[in-house]
Amino acid sequence: MIALSVAAVLAVFILYTSVAGAGTPQLQPSGLMVHPKGNVMLVGRVVGQPSGDAHATRGLHFVLRDAKGSNNTTRVPVSYQGTVPELFRTGREVVVEGSLQNGTFVAKQGSLSTKCPSKYAPAKKT
Repeated sequence: MIALSVAAVLAVFILYTSVAGAGTPQLQPSGLMVHPKGNVMLVGRVVGQPSGDAHATRGLHFVLRDAKGSNNTTRVPVSYQGTVPELFRTGREVVVEGSLQNGTFVAKQGSLSTKCPSKYAPAKKT
């Protein structure tokens, strides 16, 4: 009886996690133009030179383009405040959470993270 109860609770948890826990959509800049409303995770490659200060009132400003796929022409300006990862720089793939407002992606404070390039690098021969 106890095992059946535990199994039922786990089944409900798994069902809830798969349906309600789907959470925030993850989009590239070209997908953001199709899904411009609401909170999303924006994934892209930093292009151009970032400007501003992430700890200042106006924030850090940079531009993202699609990291993968054939549409590398869509670019989205991003405004961000908060901690900047050490690996953040031009050419790096990043993820930031927020929403599109008046043509600029306004990121939630502290939501910027970089994708680790080491997991994509080929293994070194020994």
